[in-house]
Amino acid sequence: MKFKDQLNRNLYLDNNPQRIVSLVPSQTELLVDLGLEENIVGITKYCVHPTHLKGSKTIVGGTKKVNYKKIAALNPDIIICNKEENTEEIVSELEKHFSVYVSDIITFNDTFNMIADFGDIFNSKPIALQLINSIQSKLDDFNSFIEQYSPKKVAYFIWPKPWMVAGGKNYINETLKLNKFENIFENAPDRYLEVYIEYLVSLNFDLKPELIILPSEPFHFKKEHVEKLKKFIDCQFIFVDGEMFSWYGSRLLKALDYFKNLHKHIN
Repeated sequence: MKFKDQLNRNLYLDNNPQRIVSLVPSQTELLVDLGLEENIVGITKYCVHPTHLKGSKTIVGGTKKVNYKKIAALNPDIIICNKEENTEEIVSELEKHFSVYVSDIITFNDTFNMIADFGDIFNSKPIALQLINSIQSKLDDFNSFIEQYSPKKVAYFIWPKPWMVAGGKNYINETLKLNKFENIFENAPDRYLEVYIEYLVSLNFDLKPELIILPSEPFHFKKEHVEKLKKFIDCQFIFVDGEMFSWYGSRLLKALDYFKNLHKHIN
């Protein structure tokens, strides 16, 4: 059987894969929601949903560094990776010995296409289609809900040492746009970029953020970071569940409800 991943690479499989290693937390969650939990044999230490999974599956490392011997011992039929979360070195090394599917998620349509791909590859088309339809229905409902809110200029921080923010051309930016949050760094050349927080003081009025978003991952921001940022920018600060903004796949079903509630706490 011949498939293509989201980098348009050919993937040749003799049969629907039965043994899966997933190196992407959000895609591990998706595989479980597609009814494939029993087929998952290896995951990363960051694959924390569902919570019981780490107690029943082999941990093969993180997203940037893996134990190749552990993976080989699991004899996987396929390994699930992501262009942004896993390195080219990891993909290159693994595909010498195994079939590797690489996702590339920037938009919600990319998410739908990945779910459809998994439905084809793992012979789970009915469940995949049902999931896509459920997410699309919730997206339509949310788009109607968000019409009542005015756009807000925002900066979405991801790291404090050095200070880093989300730029454009990534999934976080897509979820920001969904919420009518105008990312002031959307036109930056990089997906993620280092910023000098002193720079916020010098921004023109029409570029200053009205809202600073501080997520729980990849770094868990705390009140002390708000105090540091307040020295350079006067606006509202909110802490958010980073998984809701950055995890793609079936997580969208929960995220859309989360976003509705979030707007109740924004001035």
